[in-house]
Amino acid sequence: PPGGMAGEAEGGGLLAGVHDTLEDMLQAKLSPEEYAEAMRVMQGSNMGAPVQRLELDATAGNAALAGDFDLKAFTFAAAKEQMRPARVTRVGLIQNRIVLPTTAPVQDQRDALWTRCCEMIDAAGEARVQVLCLQEAWTMPFGFCTREKYPWIEFAESAEDGPTTQLMMKKARQFNMVIVSPILERDDAHGGTVWNTAVVISNNGRFLGKHRKNHIPRVGDFNESTYYMEGNTGHPVFETAYGKIAVNICYGRHHPLNWQAFGLNGAEIVFNPSATVGALSEPMWAVEGRNAAIANSYFVASINRVGTEVFPNAFTSGDGGPAHNDFGHFYGSSYVAAPDASRTPALSRCRDGLMVCDLNLGLCQQVKDKWGFQMTARYDMYNQLFNDFARMDYKPQVIRDPSLGGGDE
Repeated sequence: PPGGMAGEAEGGGLLAGVHDTLEDMLQAKLSPEEYAEAMRVMQGSNMGAPVQRLELDATAGNAALAGDFDLKAFTFAAAKEQMRPARVTRVGLIQNRIVLPTTAPVQDQRDALWTRCCEMIDAAGEARVQVLCLQEAWTMPFGFCTREKYPWIEFAESAEDGPTTQLMMKKARQFNMVIVSPILERDDAHGGTVWNTAVVISNNGRFLGKHRKNHIPRVGDFNESTYYMEGNTGHPVFETAYGKIAVNICYGRHHPLNWQAFGLNGAEIVFNPSATVGALSEPMWAVEGRNAAIANSYFVASINRVGTEVFPNAFTSGDGGPAHNDFGHFYGSSYVAAPDASRTPALSRCRDGLMVCDLNLGLCQQVKDKWGFQMTARYDMYNQLFNDFARMDYKPQVIRDPSLGGGDE
């Protein structure tokens, strides 16, 4: 399909029209021994073994069956220490498709998404999730491909006390759960400016803070700077009852220094709520979050929406190709990566899903102590380079082979 991946139209996002995840496809083709070796190389080891499955009580499983959503649960271990007690935080990731057509009234679309996602939030609450994150702009279709302002900016609302924030405050209080709620923000205090924002709500149901998307894409159909610009909130880390968390929204995952800044501010878990399609980014997806977890010695929870969203008016990608009515397939595949280079299998490429993970936060410091990335970093040298590079008279440090000719010698 225009803007999509070959084979996805017939399979609804399934790999080769059959398989729900890459792991499912490999397991179907390989012997158990070969599959185990492939997973060891592809997904690493946590404390000398694959990331272990986490047993949840029947309530969550029954909710997944009744609600027809994918449910996977895992646990990351760390070495037992003598002086520091274990700190284990249970996180939840929700991925979902839109519920109603993009032509439905705005409030109906939003309310349908509220209803659908609250089913999975309730399941997360029953599974005793302590920190939950939803996908980027979860209350709306990702209409930023169209370059049309209306009706898409009508989904924007106040981060502090808008209706979605109020709903999530109730859920946070109900389940004693920190909730990260990425929305389209309307900043009425500054002329009604629109931002792509993640709202962080404390487990006591209070507004804790917000982070605005630092890096805005201008690639393919992602015409987001038509609607909002780069954020102005820096790299905040939110100290919660369950650990220090941060939010690197979508396109920010392509910027290593953006990841690093959250780590420098002390993050233990960084959520990456996203909306990205197969033809553009899928080869990067499994790499970037995992690499960030390794390089910065924290956990990364990568979340992507699901499905193909069709819009009433055709648009082009600015590449000479034909006009089309959809981005292509949002491939889900949400996962969690740890600082020791291990990661979970992914959620479905085509179904709504909830992933639950127990994270032993002691692993962050243990990996720092083992590898010493922060200790061996040369921040003073990098600082000088960036200061020099930002100057108009910067000259790259290139040493040219005289035998190439054309120089002053």
